[in-house]
Amino acid sequence: MYLCRWYYLAGFLFLPFLWAINSFWFYHEAFKKPPFQEQKDIKTYVIRSAIGASIWFIGLLAWIITFQINRSSWGELGDQLSFVIPTGRA
Repeated sequence: MYLCRWYYLAGFLFLPFLWAINSFWFYHEAFKKPPFQEQKDIKTYVIRSAIGASIWFIGLLAWIITFQINRSSWGELGDQLSFVIPTGRA
């Protein structure tokens, strides 16, 4: 339970991949094993980690789509935000 809680709390440091790892790694412990004392706490951390990772994934996907569609129309700002400036439309 200590590791599950640690991954959950570390996810708040803008490390959503820890939430994803937590939700996959401890899924079996939380939902498939026979009941044990800490299972309720582990379920809570697994569910919250999955929700947090999903929100981050949706937000990141929305930003990627928005940026790819609008980068060229943002002019200099779009160029400043780009690591590699693609050739094509000006």
